[in-house]
Amino acid sequence: MADLPPAARAMVADLVGDRAGDWDLAGAVPGEVIRKLGSAGLLCAQVSARHGGLGLNFRDDGQWTAYVGSLCSSLRSLMTSQGMAAWSVSRFGDEEQRAGYLSRLTGGDLAAVGFTEAGAGSDLSAMRARIRRDGDSIVVDGHKRWMTGARYADLLLVFGRFEDGAAAVMVPAEAAGVSVEPVADPSGCRAAGHADVRLNEVRLPSAALLGGVALPLPLLVTTALGYGRLSVAWGCVGILRACLASAAAHAQRREQFGVPLKANQLIARHLAGLFSGEQIATRLCEHASACWDTRSPELVVATVLAKQVAAEQAVRGAATAAQVLASAGAHGGHVVARAHRDAKLMEIIEGTAEISQLILADHVTAHSPLPAAEEKNL
Repeated sequence: MADLPPAARAMVADLVGDRAGDWDLAGAVPGEVIRKLGSAGLLCAQVSARHGGLGLNFRDDGQWTAYVGSLCSSLRSLMTSQGMAAWSVSRFGDEEQRAGYLSRLTGGDLAAVGFTEAGAGSDLSAMRARIRRDGDSIVVDGHKRWMTGARYADLLLVFGRFEDGAAAVMVPAEAAGVSVEPVADPSGCRAAGHADVRLNEVRLPSAALLGGVALPLPLLVTTALGYGRLSVAWGCVGILRACLASAAAHAQRREQFGVPLKANQLIARHLAGLFSGEQIATRLCEHASACWDTRSPELVVATVLAKQVAAEQAVRGAATAAQVLASAGAHGGHVVARAHRDAKLMEIIEGTAEISQLILADHVTAHSPLPAAEEKNL
């Protein structure tokens, strides 16, 4: 697997520049920016070169995600959605679907992924969206909430109940019966195109059903969410790096009482804490990525741990950076002001912090049995 070409980093740096703050205030990323990155295969860089991607491994793709996240969390959120869609197609689609959909996702078309519903957030077993066969067609009904990127999307990957299990179906955003309703004034990742999507008797060819069969809901959800959690974790690393860079620069420039802020021991403690948080999050993300690359049995718990800790550190780090910059970072669109809002959303999306903690606790109790002697005394 190859590292990301320097030209790709230069391309996104040029396209984003210092515009992320304006996009945040406007609540939208310019369509031409997203399309250019999509057409270069940079929104789902893990897709193989055979299908138009860069064929990055999980570690390189993670570092790429962190870099984009350090520039603009909204754009990184779109990458996460695009990557989740591509990963789901790669895992569950047949050869014809992989060839068709992956080439579209690396060729400029944009995708959003629909799990969440009004009564099925953390509890996805309560999902009510339905996918059914009707002759040679597939019919989809449901109401998905908070689909990142749906405002920009050409394709909507919708998960729902199907036969005795569940399935994922690729829905063209312009299909009859599809209604996209933008989320008004989201608190975080404001330019990521969050929207609610209603699907009313949406009729599609049977080829839109990934794999053409029913699958267990936990398998579908865990596969797609696992990818999303790792991407979000790396995005949190990006948030931390942006906050650290901004806080460090300000502490060197700003003088109080005749000395730079960095000379104040309390400010130095803040900077050290920010650096520690970024390093902790990075190392956990690197470990989780290595587990994905080697298909380690630790993959699931390593991913949940990386997402849980990275999001926690991002929230703490953004608050610390806001404290260091004070009023200098308190205006709309500033990198630290954006980070303060965006980081909190990372503790909610792709599984809340509480869900992550429950998964980790279950892992501990399942893999840490009591010693026989101690068990006998209970």
